[in-house]
Amino acid sequence: MYLPQKNGLIFKCYSWYIGYILKRDFSAFTHNELNIKEDEAVLLLANRFSWWDGFMLFQLNKKVFKKQFHALVTTDDYEQLGYLKYFGGFAPQKKGKDVLETLIYAGTLLDDPKNLVLIFPQGKIKSAHVDDIAFEKGVMQVVNASKKKFQTIFSVVLVDYFNYRKPKAKAYLAAWKAEEYVSLQLLKSEYNKHYDKAILKQTQKAS
Repeated sequence: MYLPQKNGLIFKCYSWYIGYILKRDFSAFTHNELNIKEDEAVLLLANRFSWWDGFMLFQLNKKVFKKQFHALVTTDDYEQLGYLKYFGGFAPQKKGKDVLETLIYAGTLLDDPKNLVLIFPQGKIKSAHVDDIAFEKGVMQVVNASKKKFQTIFSVVLVDYFNYRKPKAKAYLAAWKAEEYVSLQLLKSEYNKHYDKAILKQTQKAS
């Protein structure tokens, strides 16, 4: 398994750079308000549609969640984008048993209230225009590997230009109270309800 690597100087430099490029390349990056429990970790489930996704959610963590940032990424991304490991990125090094160990590791991170674990349920980048967000089964393996004492946050980031030269991005956030028994289908259904509401709000802004 590829684990995160800590380097304070690199983290600080890239953290500043992420804020800089978001301000440079977007006319705005906003989000709705959300109350976050300090005594519980955060499982952040988000749509994956661009190169920007991880950067945007890293920035959101600094502003909203204020936790120690971790992100489950693909093996290819970890190997090709060397800086991910300095931002809490972790990934399976190979298929089979190593994948399961990585998912268990993600679950144990959720047992520490100081942590945030970002997961893109779709896995790989998909078009921003998909009607439905797919969920890989690994999400439930992460949940079941934890003590299930964390808060689940849905994030849907949508980007439009409207009347601006540069695009505007908004993160639609919602806290979801998990039921005693959570299935992959239920989690997917609840996330997609939020996804549909976010798209509706976004299109209403444009009308």
